[in-house]
Amino acid sequence: MIIYDLACQDGHKFEGWFKDRASFEEQKKKRLIICPACGSYDIDMIPSSVSIVGKGTQEIDTKHHSESSFISLKMLNDFIDKNFDNVGDRFAEVALKMHKGEEQKRNIKGVTTKAEEETLKEEGVQFIKVPSPKFNS
Repeated sequence: MIIYDLACQDGHKFEGWFKDRASFEEQKKKRLIICPACGSYDIDMIPSSVSIVGKGTQEIDTKHHSESSFISLKMLNDFIDKNFDNVGDRFAEVALKMHKGEEQKRNIKGVTTKAEEETLKEEGVQFIKVPSPKFNS
């Protein structure tokens, strides 16, 4: 698989995984690639922050990649804030109750200790740890 940095006509940046460039072009032609931010099908490859420096090549500026990563992380954080109930330090307790059917299932977010994480794993509760950075407005 090859990871390409992509952008839509509105400048939303994201990445796509393809077998090769021909696969990207074929999927683009069939309108199978869509911007996750705005739904646009007008997608192009953009320079990647990963570069191979060799004879006749130049290193590519990584500024675009860091901006794209920031935007993606901010979008993920905003989505979680809007769609998950913050149960704070009661995360493990609430997750276990939902797992056992004692509480209605819903999207929750919160914090756990290492011991609580181990208990959740032992009980078969599926969860994902997502960092929650503070963004300056």
